[in-house]
Amino acid sequence: MIRFKTLFFILSLFFLTTTFAQNKKIIDQSQSAVIKEWTFLVFVNGHNNLSPFATENIIDMEKVGSSDEVNVLVEWGSATSNITKRLYIEKSKNPAKVTSPSLMEMKNYDMGNYKNLQEFIRWGVEKYPAKHYFISVWNHGAGWHKNAFSPFSFKPTDISFDDNTGNLITTEQMGLVMAESKKIIGHNVDIYGSDACLMQMLEVAGEMKESTDYFVGSQENEPGEGWPYLPFLKKWTANPKMTPAEISVLLSKEYAAAYAEGGIYATDGPVTGITFSAWDMSKLDGVYTALIDFGRNLNTLSATDLKSVKQAAKITQRFSKEDYADLGDFLKNTRNLNLPAIEPLVLDNLEARLNDLVLTTDNNQIEFAKATGVSVWLPILKNTYQARYNKLQFSLATGWNIFTNRLATSGN
Repeated sequence: MIRFKTLFFILSLFFLTTTFAQNKKIIDQSQSAVIKEWTFLVFVNGHNNLSPFATENIIDMEKVGSSDEVNVLVEWGSATSNITKRLYIEKSKNPAKVTSPSLMEMKNYDMGNYKNLQEFIRWGVEKYPAKHYFISVWNHGAGWHKNAFSPFSFKPTDISFDDNTGNLITTEQMGLVMAESKKIIGHNVDIYGSDACLMQMLEVAGEMKESTDYFVGSQENEPGEGWPYLPFLKKWTANPKMTPAEISVLLSKEYAAAYAEGGIYATDGPVTGITFSAWDMSKLDGVYTALIDFGRNLNTLSATDLKSVKQAAKITQRFSKEDYADLGDFLKNTRNLNLPAIEPLVLDNLEARLNDLVLTTDNNQIEFAKATGVSVWLPILKNTYQARYNKLQFSLATGWNIFTNRLATSGN
């Protein structure tokens, strides 16, 4: 499924300079004098077939624009230009084009290089300081492992795949970016979100567990339009004192509403296959502890009982990548087996900890009624991913990789 998703200006309060260095055209280096409530940094990698959606999304952002308390900053790469721009989003009434000022321009810029995302964040924090930061990566997404339909399918394509270079940002590299962002900001990133497919996974969140407070995104593919920036920014800028938790929930609700009957992206009727959730990352330790206990139970199963669990895994809510499963639904299906080796208290604890983690899950109730907001890798076939999986922070902390290996290599 295809996903989803210059200007010269003069302001008397800013000093305009132009310099060239390392393929970068710096149009404005002025720093906001005011520390606002929020800075929203959106890394829009349109170096692919999503480019038209990138333009539409930025135009929607401009229908609201930055406010007295919310900075909206975009790093914008387009398939129609070899120039990547850093924009300060200002309100515009022109639906035909992007009109926000371009503050920096980079030629032949690789948006699949995690260091460039890191530099965008560093620049945004320095130039537009705020009390809170929301960082989003906009692009194709494939969860934690490669997209088999990619023309570069021999490589992982976790997120931010750049068609011009063949590079991408891996799940592990996203962890490095968020860790560095924490250092730059001086505290945890308040919210991290993926405006991309399939990224709402424990494996992805695990890499940024110590550096991010809230985690938002979709378990399933996103339609081309992606996030509904117009209604979301309109409500956010109207109430900038909302907490990170409230903003995370707001985005999830607005995303679901945008594709429901009467939504801004549902002009021809409701769009099916919609999922979105928001997590409180401070609750992830509890999930880890409960999952360790669940894994211990699973790893003591006899061959016969493991076969039953494998059947439960097969009927668990799956997504466009068939080895990505909903953990809450798998828990329910395992409970229904009533296996002696699986302790009811262990199941109860994991269910409770997942409920603590998920602030909201907003799904299309036709296709994803069983989705509870948390995806996990649950392979039922032998695969080539296990060696990499063993090294993910989530695996190292929980030992879930022991069970995935046993499940995938067991008989049907």
